[in-house]
Amino acid sequence: MDRKIIVAGHISYDITPQIYDTKWKSFGKLLKPGKLINVGRATVANGGAVNNTGMALHKFGANVDLIAKVGDDEFGRQIIEKCEEKGAKTNFIKAVGEDTSYTIVLSPPGFDRSFLHFPGTNDTFKFSDLNMEDIKSGYLFHFGYPTLMAGFYKNNAKDLIEMYKSIKEAGLITSLDVAAIDPEGDAGKLDWKEILKQVLPFVDVFEPSIEELLCMMDKEAYEDLLERAGEEDICMCLSLENDVLPLAKEVMKFGVSILLIKCGAAGMYLCTADDVSKKLGLGREWDSFKCFQKSFKPDRIKSAIGAGDTAIAAFIYGIVNDYLPKSAMEIAAGTGAMCITEYDTYSGLIDIKELEEKIKNNWETHDFIKE
Repeated sequence: MDRKIIVAGHISYDITPQIYDTKWKSFGKLLKPGKLINVGRATVANGGAVNNTGMALHKFGANVDLIAKVGDDEFGRQIIEKCEEKGAKTNFIKAVGEDTSYTIVLSPPGFDRSFLHFPGTNDTFKFSDLNMEDIKSGYLFHFGYPTLMAGFYKNNAKDLIEMYKSIKEAGLITSLDVAAIDPEGDAGKLDWKEILKQVLPFVDVFEPSIEELLCMMDKEAYEDLLERAGEEDICMCLSLENDVLPLAKEVMKFGVSILLIKCGAAGMYLCTADDVSKKLGLGREWDSFKCFQKSFKPDRIKSAIGAGDTAIAAFIYGIVNDYLPKSAMEIAAGTGAMCITEYDTYSGLIDIKELEEKIKNNWETHDFIKE
């Protein structure tokens, strides 16, 4: 089946220098002004939703077009080259005189990662940059990380709402993924619950993480969950009955057809509207479907970067290829588990058929979610 998938949105050039043993000095002392710090070789790779989700779909053999905005600079050329050298089809917007987004990832041993991020062309990307005639040839349109892109969240997300309304009217299945919102930045000052009310009627498939969604819907409840978790990852102390289900029920009222809530190492929750088969042309098994899929135990863990994005890629693959909802969830969870076996978001992924065999052979799951 050769239904075209369009993956658009955020992309960046990620630079991660290897930082040697810090001897457990504080991060502040490590980066003391005027101090020379010897580091190792740098790992350079594409990052962002377009790369992580789009390239995963490409690896699965999907017919996928990648759309992002880059500058006419070296980072922009490197991003395009890294996608195309793997055979992916890029339809990037090249902005003359603008600078490509990049991120310097600081990951000293013994410390959580920190990021030096330059938004660059991600902030100037707007709805008018898209060629609607090209998009109309697609079957499914997926957009990632508008919460990090000023052109799509300013003016109360006017461009985001108009984009989804126009693409839905063009007859495509629409899909949306978001990223964590900086509470101190301009995006953090917006009423994201109201924005979701405006945009989700035009979104068929919404795939946020539990943290992202709770932060957008109820900041007080999000803070309470953080306090409850303490030093623990909040996904390890989630209650399905008290945390996930009430949130999902409220979001579904906004008009989205398929809601997939990523719950990190605990797994993911899927719920659907009662008319999905009629609206999206999927099988009746998709109507009023509710299920929590536990995460699969990975063979090893190297990096969790991109696990959620690649899981979304597999879930979209399932929708486009007429999978049953439970099967689509399983390949999504399996892909997330495979992604974290390598440092990048691409190398650990395996063919969908091979993944399905691994699942059929009683791949063991975690049991982190609390009922």
